[in-house]
Amino acid sequence: MRKLLVLKLFFLTVFVQAQQNDNLTVGFESNSQYYVDDEKTGDFTEKNRFRSNNYLKIDYSISKFSFGVQAEGYEPMSLLNYSPDFNNSNVALYYAKYTSKKIEATAGYFYEQYGSGLILRSWEDRQLGINNALRGGRIRFYPTENVTLSALYGNQRSGFDVSDASIYGFNSEFNISSMLKSNSWNLDIGLSYVGRKEENDDTDYNFNDLTNAFSSRLNFSVNNFYSSAEFVSKSSDAVIIFDKIRNTKPGNAFLFDVGYGKKGFGINANFRRIENMTFYSERNATGNIFNQNIMNYIPALTKQHDYLLTNIYVYQAQPQISFQDFALLKIGEIGGQVDLFYTLKKKTTLGGKYGTKIALNMSYWAGLSGDYDYLNFEYDADFLKFGKKYFSDISLEIRKKWSSDWSSVFYYVNQYYNKRYIEETFGIVETDIFVSESTYKMGIGKSLRFETQHLWSKDDKKNWVGGTLEFNLNSKFAVYVNDIYNYGNDNETQRIHYYNLGGSYTLGAQRFALNYGRQRGGLVCIGGVCRFVPESTGLTANIVLSF
Repeated sequence: MRKLLVLKLFFLTVFVQAQQNDNLTVGFESNSQYYVDDEKTGDFTEKNRFRSNNYLKIDYSISKFSFGVQAEGYEPMSLLNYSPDFNNSNVALYYAKYTSKKIEATAGYFYEQYGSGLILRSWEDRQLGINNALRGGRIRFYPTENVTLSALYGNQRSGFDVSDASIYGFNSEFNISSMLKSNSWNLDIGLSYVGRKEENDDTDYNFNDLTNAFSSRLNFSVNNFYSSAEFVSKSSDAVIIFDKIRNTKPGNAFLFDVGYGKKGFGINANFRRIENMTFYSERNATGNIFNQNIMNYIPALTKQHDYLLTNIYVYQAQPQISFQDFALLKIGEIGGQVDLFYTLKKKTTLGGKYGTKIALNMSYWAGLSGDYDYLNFEYDADFLKFGKKYFSDISLEIRKKWSSDWSSVFYYVNQYYNKRYIEETFGIVETDIFVSESTYKMGIGKSLRFETQHLWSKDDKKNWVGGTLEFNLNSKFAVYVNDIYNYGNDNETQRIHYYNLGGSYTLGAQRFALNYGRQRGGLVCIGGVCRFVPESTGLTANIVLSF
C-alpha cells in the first residue's frame, strides 16, 4: 500500500509540470478493486483483497522530435485474471520518434497494424489486459503522397519483458486512383510481410525457425458503394495440442467486405474464412487465457451488443486447430454477418413526427468442413463448405423519439450458441432476448434512463431478467443501479442477483467513478476480443486524468 501511495504522489507531481508545458501531455489511469466474501459469489480465497492497475503515460514533443514513456504499477497485485506477468511497478514502454514530410522513424516501443490486422496488430486495451507493443525500430517512408512504405524489427512485449522471438515486418500502401488522378472512384492496394523467428527446440518435428506470413488487400469505392478484400497466407508452423507439438501446418485467411450507403439507408456484408491462423510471438503461448503474445487480430465479426443479458453468450472467433476428441475437431471458422440500417422518414405514418431508426443484424459462423484424421492429427479442409454450426445471432433494433424529451429503444435478439465447439465444454444454448429502454430529458444535462431486459431459454441456466436505472444530474455527475437475476436456474443456489450500484463525475478530460456490486463470471468483450473474468463481489474505483 505504501508503494502505491508513493507512486500516485509521483504521478501528481508530473501532472503539475504538465500544466506548465504546452509540449507535454500526461495521462493517468487507475483501476482498483477491493474484493469481499459473498455467500452467493463465494469467498475471496486469493492473495490481497485490494488490487490496483495503474498507468502513467507521458509524451513530449519539440520540433520534429517526440518522446514518450509509460510507467505501470500493479500493486500489491494486478486485478483478478490479468496475466501474472503484470506485477510490481516499473517502466513498461518508452519511445523516441522523428517525423518529417518524407520519413518517420521510431525507436523503442511502438504499435503497428497491417491491413485489418489479420497478419499483424499490436495495440493496447487495458480492460482486456492486452499490450503487445513491439520493442525495436520502425521506419516509414513517403516517396510520394500516394505511396507509403514501412519496415520494422523488434520483439513483442510480454509483461515487463519481451518475447524471445524476433519479429520482422514490411508494409506498402498504394493509392492507385490518386496516381491516375481520378476523383470519381478510389482504389487502394496493400502488400505486407511479417516474419517471426523463434528457435525450434523440438527435434521430433522439422520446421523452420522462421515463420512467414504474407498479406495482399484491395479497397475500392465509387459513389455510395464500397468494398474490400484481404488474403493472408502463413507458412507451416507448429500445431500445439495438449501442450505438445503434434504437427506442422500452414494457415490462411480470406476477408471480404461490401456495402452501400446513402442518407437514411445503409447495408454492409462481410465474409471471412480462417484456417489455422493463430499467430503468437512464442509458440508455447498458443491458447493462453490472458491474451498474451498474440501477434494478429482476429475479432468476432458479430453484433457488438450493449446490454447485460445480450452479452452472456458471446461468440469468440475460432481460428485455432483443436483435436480434443473424435467428436470435437476444429481447424478454423467460416461465416459472416449482414448489417442493414434504415430510417423511416419524419412526418410519415410509420416514421411519426421525428422519424424512426431501424437496424437489423444477422450473423452465422460454422467450422470448416473437411476430412479429419484424429489419430494422426491430420486434416484436409474444404475451401467454402460449411461444417458444424458454431453460432448465429439475429437482432432487430428500433429507435424511436416520441417528443423532444422522450425517446425509446426496443431491441430483440435471437441466438444460437454451441458451447461444445466455442467453449469446448458441453451443450447448445438457444435464447430469445428482449430489451426495452427509455430516456427522459429533464433539462440541460439532466436525464433519467431506465431499461428492462428478459432472456428466455430452455437450455443451460435457463431464464434471466434484468433492469437498469440511471440518473444524470447534469453533464458532470451520474449515478446508476442495475441488476440481472438468473431466476430460471434449475439449481436454486445459483439463482443470484448480480447487482451493481455506482456513479461517476466527469470534468473535462478527468473522470472519477465508484461502483459496488457483483461481477458475473464469464467473458468481458471489447471489439470482438474477450477476456474471462471470475465471479466476484467488491468495490471498484476508476480514475482517469489527462493534461
